[in-house]
Amino acid sequence: MKLVAVSQRVDVYPERQERRDALDQRLVLWLKTAGYLAVPVPNLAWETAELSAWLTQLAPCAILLSGGNDLGEAPERDHTETLLLHYGASQRLPLLGICRGMQMLLTHAGAGLQPLEGHVAVRHPLFPNFPYSSPWPETVNSFHRWGVRATPPGYAPLVSAADGSIEAMRHEALPWEGWMWHPEREPEFSPADLERLRRLIGSHTNQTHSHQP
Repeated sequence: MKLVAVSQRVDVYPERQERRDALDQRLVLWLKTAGYLAVPVPNLAWETAELSAWLTQLAPCAILLSGGNDLGEAPERDHTETLLLHYGASQRLPLLGICRGMQMLLTHAGAGLQPLEGHVAVRHPLFPNFPYSSPWPETVNSFHRWGVRATPPGYAPLVSAADGSIEAMRHEALPWEGWMWHPEREPEFSPADLERLRRLIGSHTNQTHSHQP
């Protein structure tokens, strides 16, 4: 089974004086359902060379930036994910950013996040941005307070919400995508989400490097 390197959220327990890395078991199950094995990436004080060596030994087929934590809330996570982005770009690895993970992609590309209303603990439909009209779920969950209404340079919008905020985007040169919803939080995993992930990773596995919309 191919390995996917997955970033982790940081949960803080002051009463125990602990900062814990955590990964939703549903996300591990979602990846397993798609045919991949999740390998959590610790939020250490990595040096660039250290994380690169760790990932080279791991040899993941893709990187996934998971949800949870606002940007700036857990500096050690921001640092680890920044290095993951640099490594993913240098190796041209497929990369998926989920919710906060997409926000990380946006800020890494220089976009400023905007506060959004009506996107926390709701469901809403998706509206494809033609010509990027590949199948998508009809409706998705929503748990985010921040987003954008225009993609930064180097990215193309894929689908939007009714208020015009971007719900998914793709990199124009790398096999990278960002989704603002949580595919792992669906009661039944969406076949469209699973197929899109397989297509994203498969574009690299087949050595085409051409990211199909």
